[in-house]
Amino acid sequence: MPEPTYCPSARELDDLEMLLNGGYLPQRTFDETITLSVQGPLDLVDPEGFPLARLDENGDLHPYATPAYGPFRRLFKTAEQTRSEHPDALVVAVAAPITTSDIAEIQRVRDERPVVLLAFCGTGTPQGISPVGLIRSCLAASAIIDNASVVATPLPHHGDAALDHELGERVAANFSAGDHIALSYEGDLPAEVAAVVASDTPDPQGLVVFFTGLSGSGKSTIARALNDVLLEAGERTVTSLDGDVVRRHLSTGLGFSREDRETNIKRIGWVAAEIARHGGVAICSPIAPFAETRQAVRAMTEAAGGDFILIHVATPLEECERRDRKGLYAQARAGKIPDFTGISSPYEVPDDADLTVDTTNRTIDEVLAEVLAVLPPGSSVEDLDE
Repeated sequence: MPEPTYCPSARELDDLEMLLNGGYLPQRTFDETITLSVQGPLDLVDPEGFPLARLDENGDLHPYATPAYGPFRRLFKTAEQTRSEHPDALVVAVAAPITTSDIAEIQRVRDERPVVLLAFCGTGTPQGISPVGLIRSCLAASAIIDNASVVATPLPHHGDAALDHELGERVAANFSAGDHIALSYEGDLPAEVAAVVASDTPDPQGLVVFFTGLSGSGKSTIARALNDVLLEAGERTVTSLDGDVVRRHLSTGLGFSREDRETNIKRIGWVAAEIARHGGVAICSPIAPFAETRQAVRAMTEAAGGDFILIHVATPLEECERRDRKGLYAQARAGKIPDFTGISSPYEVPDDADLTVDTTNRTIDEVLAEVLAVLPPGSSVEDLDE
């Protein structure tokens, strides 16, 4: 029987590479500080399913291969390779764009040695620059510093300043055959570095607005109204992912079993998260009756750097049935439609909704005003409800 597989999160993938490239030595596997959310035995794979390492039942890692793709992959070296290729270099740990005063300090302490700019380009690089942008900024700085090279390593941020500082020191030491230094990042950027930073300005934070509720609750109507208002503003790309439309195009062939319905929602969530990753707005309006799947969509969105707004359209079942122009509820009560949410299949009421609305005896504009009010600052919709 083949070994089970697990695709780590972006941060976990970075930590895995750091464990395997010697950056975290003497540590060689995950523990209570460098964590992994699963236990072995299993294979750890990249998002495309390519196996990277085996995690055995004792927690030990057995590498299969190193990542082969990604921007600037040619600059990613192991600690051993870096020490071997640059035995006499001053290693400079770089976690943010290098300033003019940083360059002056490097020139002061290098003592005619070659310089390696070690770019810490893992998940969670400083706000305002991407991992790729940080590498590009190092390349720009290296053109100013005579006899300087750039090495990249995916050291991620862990949300713990003390841990991140300790890991940064450890990684710099492991990649250095001699001395290493950190930078202050004080002062102005050189023109060449400033140009890279300016060109790397990230997209505005993406947004997923996820409506959930019973069939006939009004969620699709409100979602369409929100879609129109955002398009009228003309400041963001907006994509509507209505449940029925997605089923016709993205989820053709799926039935209405619980498993197939959850697969449909996860497909919607994945597409929405990718839209958010690139700064767009995705508006989703499936029934999404189960909390676990809604939370999975939230996690996908947040992992992509987007903001997730959950709106529960809590129109009562009786009102939804009264509005039922297709006669679906009547067929469900007659046993002609199995697993129908609200009748023969449960709807799990969200306890994490950002907004709960009941559309009974209310106008679209009234409900839309409430929806607009909970969208995050910077969504370019602050004045649209006036």
